[in-house]
Amino acid sequence: MIEKKIVEEIVNEWLEGKDYFLTDLTISTDDRIVVEIDHKEGVWIDDCVDLSKFIEARLDSDDENFELEVGSAGIGQPFKVLQQYLNHVGDDVEVLTREGQKLKGVMKTADENGFTLTIMKKVKPEGAKRPKMMEEDLSFGYDDVKTVKYLITFK
Repeated sequence: MIEKKIVEEIVNEWLEGKDYFLTDLTISTDDRIVVEIDHKEGVWIDDCVDLSKFIEARLDSDDENFELEVGSAGIGQPFKVLQQYLNHVGDDVEVLTREGQKLKGVMKTADENGFTLTIMKKVKPEGAKRPKMMEEDLSFGYDDVKTVKYLITFK
């Protein structure tokens, strides 16, 4: 069986000096290797092909029989690594909390400890006749949420 650590080292070697980053790497028991990469500006198919060839050239197919799939994280898929959160600061996102609450807002900040989401909320100021929409910042640790994903909007 091919070791995940070896494949990860090969991928990291290819990533060196590039703006791409690894979002997921899985190896099944039957040696099906799935590598998922991402980039702030999107992933080009040519780069997936290049990475695939790079990995194949470094794994010995005479010793190991494996299947390799290299692709992008995919738009609208849940974030898996910190870099995805950082890349989407200022963007509309959808958050599903551990309690099952779905929130839509703007990713205001993100760091290794968590992120802040700015939502619009109806608030009735004291003495006002009608509620009005106001911004509210909600802070989350990564363990507080089930999923966070980029919210695709068509204007």
